[in-house]
Amino acid sequence: MRSSTLGFLMLPPLLWASNAIVGRLAAGAIPPITLNFLRWVVAILILLPFVAGRLRQDWDLIKKHWVLFAVTGFLSTTCYNALQYLALNTSSPINISLITASGPIFTLLVGRAFFKAPIGRAAALGALVSLLGVAWVLLRGDLDNFVRISFVSGDLFMLLAIGLWSLYTWLLRDRPAAMSGHSVLAVQIIWGILLAMPMVLAEMLWGGYAPIVWTPTVISIILYVALGPALLGYLCWQQAVARTGSQLPMFFLNLTPVFAALMSVLLLGEFPETYHVIGLALIVLGIGLANRSGKKI
Repeated sequence: MRSSTLGFLMLPPLLWASNAIVGRLAAGAIPPITLNFLRWVVAILILLPFVAGRLRQDWDLIKKHWVLFAVTGFLSTTCYNALQYLALNTSSPINISLITASGPIFTLLVGRAFFKAPIGRAAALGALVSLLGVAWVLLRGDLDNFVRISFVSGDLFMLLAIGLWSLYTWLLRDRPAAMSGHSVLAVQIIWGILLAMPMVLAEMLWGGYAPIVWTPTVISIILYVALGPALLGYLCWQQAVARTGSQLPMFFLNLTPVFAALMSVLLLGEFPETYHVIGLALIVLGIGLANRSGKKI
């Protein structure tokens, strides 16, 4: 595997791990659906000057495939992070990470159910081993911690989010090959923003959230999630899918809770422990087993 491809696979889980931490910090300060909406508005304002010319060149393809862009924009831009931010209002980081780790299993099932993709032994074994690695990190190397995990309404939101993301990843393979990733992302963001407007209005009218206080911290949060997890994360994800197919990137998504755990450790001033090393080894092993199948879906 080329180092550039590995980079495209590694950056999204790293950025999205930081997104979960920042989203947790934003809980209570910015309504979740509004936070998602604002970050994509900022993202498209930054991206448009760079892709305006390419969008004009791709206009015929954009019109021809508008349904695909509308659906993928809704699944990713409109839904995924809005559901994640909503989940972080009521659920704990350990539960969110555990549900995110089910991404490869969702991808296999969605591929089988809707795209008639076979589930190979290597992919199934890789999913299991990788999930065990994530679980070991989340349980801090102690099986007794399993009894402390409880599911709340936020967990259901995250479960829905990862299911929709799996569907988005499969649909992403059908994007027009002649369009650049930047152009595809811009169109998806525009569709996602338009489809999110009714949800933002509903949150403002019936969500029960306090008005946003525009402090430097709030502005910094919005700018960070727009530039990092949104723009850079999604561009890398699209490149990863284009280069490796729909399944392998979802296994790398299992690194998200590991990165989140390490970030939390660093913020707390603690050093990584043995269970971090064991969990990471299992996750990398799972990714390796899945990659052995050699199939680009």
